[in-house]
Amino acid sequence: MGKRMFGRRIDNRDAKAILRNARVSVQKLNLIAQMIRGQRANNALATLAFSKRQIARDVRKLLESAIANAENNHQLDVDRLFVKEAFVGKSITIKRFRPRARGLLGRIKRPFSHMTVILSERREQTNGS
Repeated sequence: MGKRMFGRRIDNRDAKAILRNARVSVQKLNLIAQMIRGQRANNALATLAFSKRQIARDVRKLLESAIANAENNHQLDVDRLFVKEAFVGKSITIKRFRPRARGLLGRIKRPFSHMTVILSERREQTNGS
């Protein structure tokens, strides 16, 4: 007996990629997610390429993976893709200790995070004229 199988939770016209166990806190990764949320895919890649944050390199790889999934698995047009959703979740936290003065300990928390990017194809708007 295993878990019951659930169907695909996103639309068939959407492509998804997940970055798991990124060595960065949720707050820092969420700043990157806010930068690319709602942007066209090629603009988001350019934004991440010129970002000064170190984790932007991994998020750029994640976005490139989502674009490749959209192109190869769902046959979507790469030029019309945009970032429909970008959200961050908490993963494990490694706890370490450092000796401090007078026999005390300083606790160090090393957080990890997950990030999910969902791309969708922008629909063409037609005028009724």
